[in-house]
Amino acid sequence: MRKLGFIGAGNMAEALARGLVENKVFKASELIASDVDAARRRKFKGALKIEVTTDNLKVLNSSRAVLFAVKPQTIDAVLGELARGGGDGNGAPRAGGLSSKLFVSIAAGVTLGRLEGALGGRARVIRVMPNAPAMVGQGMAALVRGRNASRADEAFALRIFRAVGDAVALKNESLLDAVTALSGSGPAYVYLFAKSLADAGVAQGLPAELALRMALKTIRGAEENMRRSPMAAAELIRIVASPGGTTEAALKQLAADGFSDIVARAIHAAAERSRELGRVV
Repeated sequence: MRKLGFIGAGNMAEALARGLVENKVFKASELIASDVDAARRRKFKGALKIEVTTDNLKVLNSSRAVLFAVKPQTIDAVLGELARGGGDGNGAPRAGGLSSKLFVSIAAGVTLGRLEGALGGRARVIRVMPNAPAMVGQGMAALVRGRNASRADEAFALRIFRAVGDAVALKNESLLDAVTALSGSGPAYVYLFAKSLADAGVAQGLPAELALRMALKTIRGAEENMRRSPMAAAELIRIVASPGGTTEAALKQLAADGFSDIVARAIHAAAERSRELGRVV
């Protein structure tokens, strides 16, 4: 019996599996993955030495926990397949079937209620919102356990996602919409900011390659300094922004253009879209 099975072997599943093996959380022999894409199966088998299959029911039946790493638009078909294959033939979980498993889902917008309902009501389910930096071991994930999942199940899920960065447990599922808007979509905002910095540097005469290099190093250095410093963000800003200096001039322009309001409106728009997606069945 393997400790964890992946249904879906895409980029996020690969990052999680790699992190688990490289950080010695699980052995490759304790994992299994299914995917319809032969190239993704080859990658798991060749690079990660993890057993692969096209059979989702094999993953279900040979794993103590199952992680859904499929697109939201395909998860209903997967859930239906597992419910039929893991039940007693009358729609109820059979002994050793669905009710004996832990299910972890990273399908965006798919609620705990929807997952639990499709898996028989008594299923132990945890919903997770990870983000793309998990693919380089710098992820940030938030998770919420369903009504049947235990604290031990929660601890198990936290171990998985902390293998590729950091992870926190939340009490309220509705907070995952804000998590999605901030950290789930957040990397794209940083990419845009970095591009804007570099483009502005080019407009001031810097070579494009140098401008991007400087923008990325500046962002990384500022993040490291902010994370290590005991000072609040406002104090760090004050230290850099000398009165009458260049930074102060730039900050005044950002304030005049409503920079903070723009960010707030962007996060609000992403959170609202997350709520809308959660209402679509």
